[in-house]
Amino acid sequence: MANIEIGVNAVEPFAEGQLFGEAGSYLRIQGVVKGELDPAAPENRVIVDLDKAPRNARGLVEYETDFFVLQPADPSRTNGVMVYDVTNRGSKRIFQRLDDAPGDPPAAANDLKTAREAGSGFLLGRGYSLVWSSWDPGAPSANNGLTARFPTAMENGRPVTGRIRHEFHIGTRAPGNGDIVRLSYPAASTDTRQARLTVRDRESDSRTEISAQSWEFVDTQSIRLLPLGSLFAPFKIYELWYEATGSKVLGIGFAAVRDLVSFLRYETADRNGTPNPMIAEGAPTEGTGIRHALAFGVSQSGRFLRHFLELDMNDDGRGRRVFDGVMSHVAGAGKVFANHRFGMPGRTATQHQDRLYPENWFPFGNAVTTDPFSRKTGAILRGHATDPLVIETNSSTEYWQKGASLVHTDPSARSDADLPPNVRVFLIAGTQHGSRADASPGPCVNPRNPHSATPALRALFAALEEWVTKGTAPPPSRVPRVADGTAVMAETVTMPAVPGFAIAPGANQIVPPVDWINPPARIDNVYGARVCAVDADGNEIAGIRLPPIAVPLGTHTGWNVYRAQPGELADRDGSLIRFARTKAEREAARDPRPSLEERYGSREAYVAEVSATAEALVAERLLLPSDAAAYVEAAKACDQF
Repeated sequence: MANIEIGVNAVEPFAEGQLFGEAGSYLRIQGVVKGELDPAAPENRVIVDLDKAPRNARGLVEYETDFFVLQPADPSRTNGVMVYDVTNRGSKRIFQRLDDAPGDPPAAANDLKTAREAGSGFLLGRGYSLVWSSWDPGAPSANNGLTARFPTAMENGRPVTGRIRHEFHIGTRAPGNGDIVRLSYPAASTDTRQARLTVRDRESDSRTEISAQSWEFVDTQSIRLLPLGSLFAPFKIYELWYEATGSKVLGIGFAAVRDLVSFLRYETADRNGTPNPMIAEGAPTEGTGIRHALAFGVSQSGRFLRHFLELDMNDDGRGRRVFDGVMSHVAGAGKVFANHRFGMPGRTATQHQDRLYPENWFPFGNAVTTDPFSRKTGAILRGHATDPLVIETNSSTEYWQKGASLVHTDPSARSDADLPPNVRVFLIAGTQHGSRADASPGPCVNPRNPHSATPALRALFAALEEWVTKGTAPPPSRVPRVADGTAVMAETVTMPAVPGFAIAPGANQIVPPVDWINPPARIDNVYGARVCAVDADGNEIAGIRLPPIAVPLGTHTGWNVYRAQPGELADRDGSLIRFARTKAEREAARDPRPSLEERYGSREAYVAEVSATAEALVAERLLLPSDAAAYVEAAKACDQF
């Protein structure tokens, strides 16, 4: 029996009982999981500082996490597949990524009470049971976010302390206008003379010291500049070194997900005899009724899943597989800064931000390779019986910012890696990290990229389900390859010389782990991360080329640059530079790319090309028929002709 306790706080009809396809109506279930971990158990020994957590009378470490479930109200209408959506900073994301659901307002998107928050009904119409829980005690509970309560690491009866580095950036990631900055961990001392604050414009610049008299601790959790009213400048890189306390045992989050999903899959009752909430009253089969479990994660959540697998958490400690299938999107080659003392799971490295915090370390992928610097050989998956089937997808941004090519090449990028048969990897060509509804520049120079990866993700998620439930292999991997010249070094990429179109200054360099508290001033070892080659228009030539890239109306990239810092890549934004409509407009603008008039001649010809491309993708199982039809209808309604 699982060593957890389930507390169900509410069971209610979802969306007032609205029907979703053959699955019918759904129930929403909310509650709290209380768990216990044995620090001596082999499956828990990888959790950093678990041995320093307080223990109960049974010698076990206690924790709590929020959970949320959507499942068919009629147990006979479930498809027997549980989908665990890894929360991203406390938020539920799967409906936004697979169902085109709106993310605003965030409180409603997280509360999931109306059909609007479920989007198109793709997931619910298939009869999945969906589960969320928190794995991060620092995730905000605001806007109905899910959070957790984990113990603090202790030494000699007191919380551990240590000098740490807190990096922050106003205008890109830190909230507010720069008047007050909240710290990652409470300060053990608020004496500014015992701390150090610096600033620089770019990650490659030298740091400038800010004197101890020019700033102060507002309290143990925040700082501000002096004199009062002074603001931290936007887009600059600030770093604070200080003595911190209150480090949580963050690695518990991996075990919490492992134990909850295993319980929901395999157990009928918790340690107190409380029934498994996945077993609806009147269920027609013995056991839980869950035959398979899939995991889905986006960005931070996708990196969590890669880390989860590396820690061998897909074995529940009893030799049972936790997830049969795992799909991570826009995770690049990274994991999460979450199984470390004073870890900060919310951080993610790009060329300008958080670059030297723990995120990218060998092994990067699921193919066995050798690290040229440590000389270690290995892979994330190690050929265990509990290994899942894996699909990894990335946007163009992850190749430029997150070393995504290292997932499918050797770390030196001299050759393509031999992926194991239980793994597929895909580039969704010409997409940025997060799809947007508009192409406004925001803080960037170029208009941002609205091309959505969602249609490809829907098809691949359906393929993952068929792979798990029927043994039907998904389409082969589609990525830039060294062998055919489509995986290239960033400095060799030549973009069309369009007036006003800012060009990428180069890709973010992925380096071996360094001391994140006192990083070196110079790093000579760099992994051979590559990006995708482009055509004469600047559009990527490998990966899954959805109609907006195969039959383009403009140049789509996964990179952009900040207006305030044009020498460095913008956080995770891409670019869209539309083609001119006519030859005359193109010549007047001095745009070397053929106009729409020159490319297609007419709207009818454009629609025909979109239709042919969409049909081919459907035949390859990289696009669902409904999404193919939507592309054709959008082409017919296009206002660019």
